[in-house]
Amino acid sequence: MPAHEIKVRTAGGPYGVLVEPGALARLAAELSNGGLKAAATPSRPEPVAQRPLFVITDSNVWKHWGRAFDAAVSPLRYGLIKIRPGEERKKLETVERISERLVALGADRGTLLIAFGGGVVGDIGGFVASVYLRGVDYVQAPTTLLAQIDSSVGGKTGVNLPCGKNLVGSFYQPKRVIADPRVFRTLPQRELRAGLYEAIKCGVLRRSLFVFIEERREALLRKDPEALAELVRGCVGLKAWVVTRDEREGGLRRILNLGHTVGHALESETGYRRFLHGEAVAWGLRAATLLAEDRGMIRPAEAARIHALVKAMGPLPPLPRISAARLASRLLADKKTRGGAVHFVLPEAIGKVRIVTGIEPRSVARVLERLRHG
Repeated sequence: MPAHEIKVRTAGGPYGVLVEPGALARLAAELSNGGLKAAATPSRPEPVAQRPLFVITDSNVWKHWGRAFDAAVSPLRYGLIKIRPGEERKKLETVERISERLVALGADRGTLLIAFGGGVVGDIGGFVASVYLRGVDYVQAPTTLLAQIDSSVGGKTGVNLPCGKNLVGSFYQPKRVIADPRVFRTLPQRELRAGLYEAIKCGVLRRSLFVFIEERREALLRKDPEALAELVRGCVGLKAWVVTRDEREGGLRRILNLGHTVGHALESETGYRRFLHGEAVAWGLRAATLLAEDRGMIRPAEAARIHALVKAMGPLPPLPRISAARLASRLLADKKTRGGAVHFVLPEAIGKVRIVTGIEPRSVARVLERLRHG
């Protein structure tokens, strides 16, 4: 296993996550390595180079990185499926259109899909792979920081409904994840910050990551590839550790939802148009920290460090006004609700969290109102 490859072991199958500047340029070799030869089915045991290969991406990613991708997979031939960028494309209609395109292009059960893009492309591509012909193999090649540290790893796939985020989906593990931090050089600064907010969430779960982000904040914000590679490896290492122990979110994996319960409510309330996912998570993380403070669960100095690091990454889109009743309906629609009880992940310290139920929507609404005013 390469020095910078992290292994994820799940019941859905083990796979490697390669995190290295320049990894994209070696994509053809990575697709042909021993780890993917095992992906061929017994009825179709040919090497990857002879398998039908299709790439799902969005128009923005392809504009910046299409030529590099084409050079990276040469001499392999592939079919290209492009979607329009944006969270609002993450819906069943897009899955249907991609699936119809795959049929038209002749994709069969030996197909290998590559999801080449950010979290939206990765979630849609993984979901398509899980349902097309009842399941075909796929590889994640994430191009945003948030996708590299989070959504490309762990096998969660899916799309949104108007009433809530990621309510239709599946657990379906990729065969490999290839993460190249050099692609961030064309990533808008706002997208980079969105990924850093998600990384801060990981830091609240693992203290050494939090300290790394505090100490290397300037290098991360100026897109230093080695600093970003180290950050991605740290976050992926945390997620791999969690997912290996709880693939389908039966217990431990729920800690990864820190900041997401409120974050998802904000995204759905604003029609997935005001916030990037990481921005909504940032507000959700701050709300969770305030809720923990109000309950005396976390020392003020620890809470202050969390708030300060989120603020240090730059401005966030303003919070909307949202009533307790409206917030309650959003929270209850969240996929993490069980038996009518909303589960919140609250920090007890940097490096320690607890899952809590019984928090009233009006308490969450009051916390958001405090945040909205400063």
